Amino acid sequence: MRLRRTTLTLGATLATAVLTGPAWAQATTDSFTTSYTGQGLLATTCNTSFAIDGEEPAASGRFPVFLYMVGTTEAFDNASAMAAVHGMATRGYVAATIQYDSGEFGNCGQIGGKAMCIFNPNSGSSAVEALCSRAKADCSKGIVVGGFSQGAVIGTLAKNFDSRVDAAWGMGDGVMYAATDLHACMANGNRTLQSDRLRAVNGQGDEFTGATQPTQQTNMQSLTGFTCPTGSFTCLQGNGSGWIIVANGQTESNDADHCYMRDGGCLASQNSLDPGWENGDANWQLNANLDWLTGFTAH
Repeated sequence: MRLRRTTLTLGATLATAVLTGPAWAQATTDSFTTSYTGQGLLATTCNTSFAIDGEEPAASGRFPVFLYMVGTTEAFDNASAMAAVHGMATRGYVAATIQYDSGEFGNCGQIGGKAMCIFNPNSGSSAVEALCSRAKADCSKGIVVGGFSQGAVIGTLAKNFDSRVDAAWGMGDGVMYAATDLHACMANGNRTLQSDRLRAVNGQGDEFTGATQPTQQTNMQSLTGFTCPTGSFTCLQGNGSGWIIVANGQTESNDADHCYMRDGGCLASQNSLDPGWENGDANWQLNANLDWLTGFTAH
């Protein structure tokens, strides 16, 4: 296991924190690596070792836990994953990005198997137990999750396996991914996570879950059960749960596709982030969604 101490300002990797901005952005964190046993390629059991990269507060104390899962074919430690991990660590979480077999998508059973290996609270080799067993982790204070695309599906299914999961934030989340129908496990009422603990944020031009506003709204309403007037881009409930459709014009590249958090969408590098998503505070951007997750755990 590797451990290193960093003092970072969110959005400025490896830069020293300055004495401006919110206090959480100036917090000092320790980085760590560990591993767990996940579901490997074409497997139906937890049979393959995968990496976990994380950060936790350098301050003394015990903290709630955050897990992040990337999308299909993405590197588990890409820029969006590490931005989310760092953001939650500075907010007082033991936070980590979880590698898994992201090289293939799959149906409800296949993706559910990956989620089970990550979130099995009864297995000492699961990812959640690798984190909950850390000296600074206190999972009785709560577990929250985030993810993108297939990682959002895994996060939305997490509470099926671990009742301690309190809330999920999903980017590119949905009930349909091109021709793959996930209604059976992802639609509102078909999973353990209640929709008042889910916040889904998808692009207006998401080529997998709905490439127009009307089709995306249909996807979001099926996923969450929350309906808003036709043409809505935001359908948030009193506690901030619900759904947001990112309009094309809100992104730097004017293209809110499946990978709207990247600067240039899915054709851009996964390590080049949309500057607004990375550093802004609009409801679809990183900071607002991390802040929303913190409302569901004890500190």
